[in-house]
Amino acid sequence: MTDRIRLDGKIALVTGAAGVIGTATMRLLAERGARIVAVDRQEGPLKDAVASLPASADALAIAADVTQEDEVADYVRAALAKFGTIDVFYNNAGIEGEIKPITDYPLESFRRVLDVNVIGVFLGMKHVLPVMLKTNSGSVINTASIAGLIGSPAIAVYSASKHAVIGLTKSVAQECSGTGVRVNCVCPGLIDSRMLSAIIDGRKPGNAPTPMERIVDRVPARRLGQATEVASIVAFLASDEASYVSGSAYTVDGGRTSA
Repeated sequence: MTDRIRLDGKIALVTGAAGVIGTATMRLLAERGARIVAVDRQEGPLKDAVASLPASADALAIAADVTQEDEVADYVRAALAKFGTIDVFYNNAGIEGEIKPITDYPLESFRRVLDVNVIGVFLGMKHVLPVMLKTNSGSVINTASIAGLIGSPAIAVYSASKHAVIGLTKSVAQECSGTGVRVNCVCPGLIDSRMLSAIIDGRKPGNAPTPMERIVDRVPARRLGQATEVASIVAFLASDEASYVSGSAYTVDGGRTSA
């Protein structure tokens, strides 16, 4: 029987590819046979991330800012010039922004978070979807967060942006009804990453460290998640095994939002 979780021959475009989740995901997609288009604003870390892929991987690295429409259009054009199509789009680039109560939040910082986390997701879908709709096939996976499902202090702006990603995902999935193009999102919880560390550090009262026990105590699984565990869900949604899944928000949170 054919292994439907394989991605042999598929072209997978990953934004935010130099981040911990982006790198883990494109590595798993490559291991399962996909050819990779890796996009990130930071050229040095992007090159390092691509260099970490399996030796057999066929990958294209493109430095681009997901908030700039001309650069988004350019990364799509470059992917088509190299590989001819895009089968999987992991629309993953995102930032946490400043960790502050809303009364202290700078307007410029608010706009920056929305630019990356919402405009970037919007522009990615705007330019990738026409490629998929031409062939009536493809899988788009956006990165949201459990912050898009629940509220949390000091990250109201980040939370607002991720609520927007879930709304975009569900609405665009409806727009693609009957086309064979699927649109879903993943909602990572407390994942061991630079972003989580930044959020924890930003919430510290003074310089007092936050005990790890207090953090993991909020998670029924009693541990932090790993980027590879998010990657596994993305790979599933990218595969034919998820052929009847669209408009969904998959939590990867160790049960954090189950209550």
